[in-house]
Amino acid sequence: MDRLAVERLTAVVDIGANPIDGDPPYKDMLTAGLCTVTGFEPQAEALTALLEAAGPNERYLPHAVGDGGEHELKVTWMNGMTSLFEPDVRRLSALNEFARYGEVLRRGTVATKRLDDLDDLGPLDLLKIDVQGSELTIFQNGRRTLAGAVAVHTEVSFVPLYEGQPLFGEVDAELRAQGFLPHTFAAIKKWPIAPGVLDGNIFEHHQQVIEADVAYVKDFGRLEVLEAEQVKHLALLAHFVYGSTDLVVRCLVQLVSDGVVDEQVVADYGAAIGRSLTTNGVRSDR
Repeated sequence: MDRLAVERLTAVVDIGANPIDGDPPYKDMLTAGLCTVTGFEPQAEALTALLEAAGPNERYLPHAVGDGGEHELKVTWMNGMTSLFEPDVRRLSALNEFARYGEVLRRGTVATKRLDDLDDLGPLDLLKIDVQGSELTIFQNGRRTLAGAVAVHTEVSFVPLYEGQPLFGEVDAELRAQGFLPHTFAAIKKWPIAPGVLDGNIFEHHQQVIEADVAYVKDFGRLEVLEAEQVKHLALLAHFVYGSTDLVVRCLVQLVSDGVVDEQVVADYGAAIGRSLTTNGVRSDR
């Protein structure tokens, strides 16, 4: 992948950077020094933790990203459910433990900034976002900025945990309208429906899907409309973040077709990952 000779490091923007769910999906790429991260986290304690642990390629800002207006922030018992949306108490009560998780402890007013109004944002290749219901609003108010991105890693909801929360279908339609296609489910979250408890374990024996992390990428059937640097960064993200060999090869073949790299790059990639690659029926390791 080093033969791609990108002009800059891959640029990641992380909205809702609070690391409550473990390492972010781009962690390996960041550790390898292959990307920069601009993170946004309005919760003071989480922001402090991010700043204390930040490396040389990371910066974190206190802005809440949204539609540019002021909204009431609902801080909940479970930190990961804090949201601009009001928790749906009746719905949460239908899922074991969620009524407690979504209990609002305090409320406060927060000013939001539109993604398209962040003048000092810099380049954006991958947008990672987890904002408990505000994803659609951010996408709608960031269309100009997202035009240059090649991937979006977003949480989507199938069951409304908040009043008026946009669900998967609405988010999917917006991202498709902006030229993205779903690529992979990076994580699927299932939860037990209340009140049943089997074998005394409240968190076992359940199938109800409530949320998922979905990676969207710019339409891989239309890569010719992207700039060469965009295709390069998409290839890097596909390899280092998602392990998507098929998408990497698709990007490399496009770069070969555009005369940006020579055709040996495909065979070299196969050798680098220790696999034999085939493109259009021709083995790339020959």
